[in-house]
Amino acid sequence: MIKYALACDQDHEFEGWFAASSDYDDQAARGLVACPACGSRDVRKQIMAPAVAGTKKRATDQDPSGGVKRAMMMEAMARLRAHVEETFDYVGDAFAREARAIHEGKSEDRGIYGEATPAEVKGLMEDGVPVAALPPTPAKKSDVN
Repeated sequence: MIKYALACDQDHEFEGWFAASSDYDDQAARGLVACPACGSRDVRKQIMAPAVAGTKKRATDQDPSGGVKRAMMMEAMARLRAHVEETFDYVGDAFAREARAIHEGKSEDRGIYGEATPAEVKGLMEDGVPVAALPPTPAKKSDVN
């Protein structure tokens, strides 16, 4: 496996793993390599040092991005949540009942979101009803130290 440091035209940095260097070239040429933060397919390899196995951890072994990857992930999760809230129907605490009705064809097939107890979610999953947790609501900048 080969790990490449990649960046999109919006300067989002991320990593990609490929079986061989030719796999990256092939996938990039076909437009299959996309930025996980913004979806841009204008992706380029970045200069990177080869990984050399060693026995001691050094300070330089730490995440060189300084939290950039975390910030990108948080931004992507916030955008996902906003998309769901803008385009899906909110059904509140009737989520489990409505999700089951949609799955069984008893209710209109549509995207929904709402609240469910852990027991309700477990029951839905055991019955093959596709469910997924939403990312948490992003903290307001005024609430963060």
